[in-house]
Amino acid sequence: MRLKLVTAITLALACTPFVASAQTVPAVAAPAAQVTTQLPRGVTPSHYVLSVTPHLEKMSFDGRAVISIEVSHATDRITFNAMDLSFAKAQLQDASGKAIGAPADVVVDAQAQTATVQFKQALAAGHYRLALDYSGKINTQPNGLFVINYVSTHGKRQALYTQFENSDARRFMPSWDEPAYKATFDLTAIVPQGEMAVSNMPVASSRKLDGHLASVHFGTTPKMSSYLLFFGLGDFQRATTQSDGTEIGVITQQGKVDQAGFALQSAKSILHEYNQYFGIKYPLPKLDNIASPGSSQFFGAMENWGAIFTFEYFLLLDPSFSTQGDKEAVFSTAAHEMAHQWFGDLVTMRWWDDLWLNEGFASWMENRTMAQLHPEWHTNLQAVGVREGAMSRDAIASTHPIIQHIATVEQAGEAFDTITYSKGEAVIRMLENYVGPQAWRQGVHRYLLAHEHGNAVSDDLWKAVESTAGGKPVTAVAHGFTLQPGIPMIEVTSQECLNGVTTLQLKQGEFTRDRPDKKPLHWDVPVTVQPLGGKAQHLLVDRGEASVRVPGCGAILINAGEAGYYRSLYTPAGLAAIRQHFADVAPIDQLGLMGDTWALGMAGRAPVSEYLDLVDATPAGA
Repeated sequence: MRLKLVTAITLALACTPFVASAQTVPAVAAPAAQVTTQLPRGVTPSHYVLSVTPHLEKMSFDGRAVISIEVSHATDRITFNAMDLSFAKAQLQDASGKAIGAPADVVVDAQAQTATVQFKQALAAGHYRLALDYSGKINTQPNGLFVINYVSTHGKRQALYTQFENSDARRFMPSWDEPAYKATFDLTAIVPQGEMAVSNMPVASSRKLDGHLASVHFGTTPKMSSYLLFFGLGDFQRATTQSDGTEIGVITQQGKVDQAGFALQSAKSILHEYNQYFGIKYPLPKLDNIASPGSSQFFGAMENWGAIFTFEYFLLLDPSFSTQGDKEAVFSTAAHEMAHQWFGDLVTMRWWDDLWLNEGFASWMENRTMAQLHPEWHTNLQAVGVREGAMSRDAIASTHPIIQHIATVEQAGEAFDTITYSKGEAVIRMLENYVGPQAWRQGVHRYLLAHEHGNAVSDDLWKAVESTAGGKPVTAVAHGFTLQPGIPMIEVTSQECLNGVTTLQLKQGEFTRDRPDKKPLHWDVPVTVQPLGGKAQHLLVDRGEASVRVPGCGAILINAGEAGYYRSLYTPAGLAAIRQHFADVAPIDQLGLMGDTWALGMAGRAPVSEYLDLVDATPAGA
């Protein structure tokens, strides 16, 4: 899911105040093997057959769900998620669809967001179907099935869409609405004739009904989590192209399809790039991007498998006023959501503790892909802005680890934040730099191949990458940056040149803005040291201190390329040497150095004048 954040390369990120929450979330241990759930264990869904009929005039819909389930041990009740749903009938069936006994009672627990079907006699372990007739609400906010009212060139219109992440599929259908309960879905919608219905899969069949209605049946989805199901309905148009045998579409309101050209061509090039990078071909027959009027203060796009939902301002370009920035936003949004088709949809985090596996990776992949396919945009420089945004949050007491324990759906909603997205992206960028792009890519491929159509935790990724990393301790490094909060600081405690070789003594501390006396945590920190114009050296500061010898007696960078997630504190003489040759420093390192010196100055760790001196040394036109 794309948050409504605009990344800018600006040092204002380094000093933007953050309104802290009252509670500090402690570091967590490595995820346990058992899957977290808020539902009773023992009943598992495998397939949903759904039929929905919207009634916009009443702001409600009718639904029927026939859910294939496996019962692992005897029980007299089945509990699943349901929210704002009313049940008219519940009937247990055998695996062939034959009714077993009389209709059962349904007890709704609104606070727990569950419903329980109770039976007079216990069910034996085995395979069953649970048939449920129910009704639900059409919302005006993007939770569950919701309506967008808008004015088009054809007058006032209404469109329906769904938004389920993180836990709102339960507003649309009775379901095991948790990431680990993956299943396949068959969706049929009863809709007005002449309107376009959209879902994850292409339309398999459509037939006219009485009363100007039509029954539209979609193909069976791959095995996926409930929050990835999508349904849309409205007065739409669709433009299409092809990429590697997949039909790509952009669906808009009537009259705006001509603004979809850039999004369509971008999706075509991105899909080809991802097929190549991941080494696993996109598995669905089509991939639509659905453009919705309106906006949300919480998000801009959602990665529903095969049916990405995006608000128009992140997808369509109007040549009368769209800017280069708008074009880059369209491309980056598409790259983010399409990365989720693998990282999030094909392989899904087991529980919301590992949400960053979805969002941090997709954020990293979007910026990597922009730099790869549009180097003329120089968006690689945005890495510093991403890092500064994360560090502004991570430097204060109310920060939290990337991987944090999530106990409730409310906490899951709160996890969509800067630490999950931006720090997650920055840490992945550092790890790729540490193991090397090719080894990283091979590890990602192994991870996806091992867990496709299933669920995973962060350690599954680390183990896969470690297997291709030539003995580097990827898991140990990753644990330090994902299981505990905060920012390492690499300090040059001495820098001496003798006989044409400079020796640097490095010390690992911790950078904070509000805890000057805090005892530093420990990280294994990958550091890249490089003399200006010379060859980079890579080392791991894993024991709190390290020494490195660098040819020459000139200026030396200790986070060359700005891939490391740490603050850099130089000796006064070392920083002066860099400042004297600041015009020769790569733009990304100029930005990183200015970000570090500003942050250190604001925290009282260095004179603020050092930042002003770097500003003065910045070459004109930089």
